[in-house]
Amino acid sequence: MQKQEYKKIVDNNTPKENYLKNAIITFIAGGILGALSELLLRGYMLWLDLPRKESGVLVILTLIIIASILTGFGIFDVLVTKLKSALIIPITGFAHSMTSAALEYKHEGLVLGIGANIFKLAGTVILYGVVSVYFFGLIRLLVMGG
Repeated sequence: MQKQEYKKIVDNNTPKENYLKNAIITFIAGGILGALSELLLRGYMLWLDLPRKESGVLVILTLIIIASILTGFGIFDVLVTKLKSALIIPITGFAHSMTSAALEYKHEGLVLGIGANIFKLAGTVILYGVVSVYFFGLIRLLVMGG
């Protein structure tokens, strides 16, 4: 079989994505997640009598815990499949990648399994985040002055 024939068969049998439908689903699900976050923020401010900044930290922690629990039960991946990219915001996506790695390597032990592999997926995000912050900090220092 020639490469062109094979490519044609693959193209004919690969399901086509509906980009408009995916964008609408992502928009609505992301909006719901944003509304939930705002409700949590207002709730923490009201119930715990905390300032907005501290309540924001609790919202972030809540989203991390929810994403980690859903990952542990295998629900997060199903939700991402249904809701598309709406759930892969930095906080929940990062929590999911860390929890997934921990679960995948837990059978190898705490040190050589979880400890050695937990940052496997998230390590690049951390590395390039730190490097980019360093360079943007230098640029700001040079442009704005000390």
